[in-house]
Amino acid sequence: MRRPTRAVVLFFFGLIPAATDAIAAPITFNTALPVPKSEFIVREQFVVDQSGHDPSGTGRDRTSWSLLSVLGYGITGKLALFGVLPYADKTLMLNAGGRRLTRGASGIGDLTLFGRYTVFQQDRPGRTLRIAPFLGVKIPTASGDKHDALGRLPAPIQTSTGAWGGLSGVVASFQTLDYQIDAQVGYQFHGKAKGFEFGDVVRLDGSLQYRVWPPELTSALPGFLYAVIEANLIHQWKNRFQGIDNPNSGGTSFFLTPGIQYVTRRWVLEAAVQLPAVQSLNGTALERDYIVRAGFRFNF
Repeated sequence: MRRPTRAVVLFFFGLIPAATDAIAAPITFNTALPVPKSEFIVREQFVVDQSGHDPSGTGRDRTSWSLLSVLGYGITGKLALFGVLPYADKTLMLNAGGRRLTRGASGIGDLTLFGRYTVFQQDRPGRTLRIAPFLGVKIPTASGDKHDALGRLPAPIQTSTGAWGGLSGVVASFQTLDYQIDAQVGYQFHGKAKGFEFGDVVRLDGSLQYRVWPPELTSALPGFLYAVIEANLIHQWKNRFQGIDNPNSGGTSFFLTPGIQYVTRRWVLEAAVQLPAVQSLNGTALERDYIVRAGFRFNF
């Protein structure tokens, strides 16, 4: 492999603090790599979430189409602020009374605001390591009280939880000329509204992004193509209503997520599919079939 120029190495690591520096990153969670001071990152991700394996025997089939809009801003070289606003269209089909019913809702979901601060940074020739905790708040955009002709919609197909919540965790990123590894541990609580409370969530995520093209680094690089593999271990406690646990909710899921990213100096294209390898859910909780994610990221 020909030795890349110093400028190429600095760009590849995101160590040149310019608006045109795009970097590889996990597709299903955040990264610890920096947002340059006084610059923005926009990320749009289209997500299809399909759940159709119904242990209850009522033929439930839940589909969610959503657009996740993310805006990040670099306050300093270490501190970055992010906002995440989803727009979702959710549909639940089930058998009831000898007929097939369809219920659903669409609209803006809860707004999430969080900050991420780099507490450890180690830059060496050909590699960099960052560790950054994050802390944020979930803001309800609506009451979570949408109705249809049959009455109030079930909580899983409301577009807003109607409750304040929060999230916290830490993410670490290790980047070299050929690959990047990211790992995250996070915790989220949803809060309670109208007597209902989604179970808290704890998750452990890992991502490997390996450069498959170009095979050699030169001073004239149009972009980078990465093969991505991620793993997501997610545990959710049972939902509660009026202080009573729902025995048919919550549990533990493990997803394997293959994907692909194309990275240039200004933008990133990405796509991945989350496939459930293990689903140990409580009672008759509805199991996921897959989650598809596709989108882009742009620095300016």
